Amino acid sequence: MSTEARPRTQRERRARTRAALLDATIDCLVDLGYSGTTVQEICRRAGLSRGAQQHHFTTKAELMAAAVEHLAGRLRDEVRGTLTAPQGPRRIGEAIDLLWRGFSGKLSTAALELWVAARTDEELRRSMLPVDRALGRSTLEIYREAAGADLPAERLETLYWLTVNVTRGLALDAMIGGDPARRAHLLDEWKAIATSVALEAGRPGPRSGRPAPWKDIPAPGL
Repeated sequence: MSTEARPRTQRERRARTRAALLDATIDCLVDLGYSGTTVQEICRRAGLSRGAQQHHFTTKAELMAAAVEHLAGRLRDEVRGTLTAPQGPRRIGEAIDLLWRGFSGKLSTAALELWVAARTDEELRRSMLPVDRALGRSTLEIYREAAGADLPAERLETLYWLTVNVTRGLALDAMIGGDPARRAHLLDEWKAIATSVALEAGRPGPRSGRPAPWKDIPAPGL
């Protein structure tokens, strides 16, 4: 029997159903916002029954957090597979570009909807916190892969978290209709700064008498 003709296993059917629910959840958050996203609408878009949804996710908050994790994982894989520059400081600029393109679209919109809602929804907040921390740890690995071993861990993590907050701010600017040319300019400026810091950190020999940038800033917790 060919691979195309063989029946799907139970595990494959479960994975397909789960992916359909998560993709439909992201689409609803982007199209309707959190307040307009209902489990009924998610099931309708996924072509599934409410019973099928409850078999995979017991609460709406659990489904929402899993959807963000699902989309982020897919985008991380795309980013990893697209890096082309040789490993080192100059690759950081490429990593910033790819992270911006990957994490400023649907992911940013869906996550923002959920974090605004989580401010007053304790159940959603509890579901989102571990997902957000896991995303931080895993996307930091992309930075480590891009920079190589020359950049000190503390500085790498600081560069990473600065990039996260810069891109979050730029993504919000895009959502409220900010100037795209200004966003592109600011992103280019940040890439130049991050690359310059990485190059300086990787140079052998004594430094100048000035304190190194962020020398005394502890690594942020993940």
